[in-house]
Amino acid sequence: MNEDRPSDGAGDRSLADCGSAQVADCLLCREDGGELILRTPLLRIVRVDDSDYPGFCRVILNAHVRELTDLDPATLARVIAAVCAVEEAQRAVLAPEKINLASLGNQVPHLHWHVIPRDRNDAHFPQPIWGERQRAPEPERIAARLALLPRLAAEICSRIAPQ
Repeated sequence: MNEDRPSDGAGDRSLADCGSAQVADCLLCREDGGELILRTPLLRIVRVDDSDYPGFCRVILNAHVRELTDLDPATLARVIAAVCAVEEAQRAVLAPEKINLASLGNQVPHLHWHVIPRDRNDAHFPQPIWGERQRAPEPERIAARLALLPRLAAEICSRIAPQ
């Protein structure tokens, strides 16, 4: 296995130490949180259905963990490596001007990252995507990004270590 690629978590320390029990009222414990691209024992990567931001992905820990500091250092390193792998795939396939990373958890307190490809002409730039809309998105840009989504999914899978 390539040591530069994030591990899938198989054979690693149990997440029981950091709250692996699922929580019935947690949306990300009950649902994938988007269109599933990849699931490993540790985490899943999904594409978010956002018509303004094709290629917007989430990296979601499978275990119900609320805070980054609840993870042991080895697990933390694997999760961050997966976030970076998604960013690298977006850069390679979509060539955005910027990638936004966000881990908020105020509405859904289940550890996850938003990995969002951005361009100067997108609907909200320079504001966050949750901010006030600045302009209508360009249909040509949206169509071009939509056409790249299968390639993006394949690139993400190729960057995560196999099970």
